[in-house]
Amino acid sequence: MFWFALAVNSTAITVLSYVIYFRRHGRRDLLLAYVALNTGIFAVVSMLTNQEVGLAVGFGLFGVLSILRLRSDLISQGEIGYYFTAIALGLVNAVAAPMPWVLLGLNVLLLAGLYTADHPRLLSRHERRVLTLDVVHEDPVALRQDLEARLRARVKKVEVTSVDYVRDLMVVDVRFQVPRPVPSPSRERSGGLPSPTWSAGR
Repeated sequence: MFWFALAVNSTAITVLSYVIYFRRHGRRDLLLAYVALNTGIFAVVSMLTNQEVGLAVGFGLFGVLSILRLRSDLISQGEIGYYFTAIALGLVNAVAAPMPWVLLGLNVLLLAGLYTADHPRLLSRHERRVLTLDVVHEDPVALRQDLEARLRARVKKVEVTSVDYVRDLMVVDVRFQVPRPVPSPSRERSGGLPSPTWSAGR
C-alpha cells in the first residue's frame, strides 16, 4: 500500500501546487516549497509509521511545522493556506495508506475545499488594503466618506492602525466592496460588439 499512497500523494501535490496554486498565483518558488514540504512530510511519517514509532511523533512534526510555517512578509495568508494543505496531504497519505478509500476521500476533500475557497469568482469584489492617508480624521463618518471617495467603493470596515499628528498622517486597514461593473448602453444595444464606423466618401 505504500506505493499506492505515494502515487496518490504525488498526484495530489501536483494538483495542489501546479494546477491550482501556480496557475492562479504564478509563484514558482512557493510551488517548489510546497512540493518539497509535502514530500518530506510523507517520507518521514511513512518511515515512522512502518517502524511503529507511533503517530504522536508524526502529529508532533505537524505541530512544529505549523508553528514555524513560511516566515516571510511576501507570503499572503492565502498562500499560507496552501502551505498547511500541503502538510495535511503528506500526513494524511502517509497515515491512511492501509485505508485506500479513506485516503482518496480525504485527498478529494482537501483539494476540493481549497479549490473552491480560493476560486477567483468567490467574493471577488471584496478586497482589503492598508492605506496611508495624508490627513487625520477625528470623525469616523468623515473617515469613511473620505475612503469611499478615494476607493470608489463601499467601505465595510475600517481599523485605524496608527496616527501621526506631527506629519499629519494616519494608517488605516480598510475592507471594502467594489461595485459591479455597469455595461455601457452602446454595448448593450450592439449585443456586446463595437458599433461599426463609417467613412464619408466622395
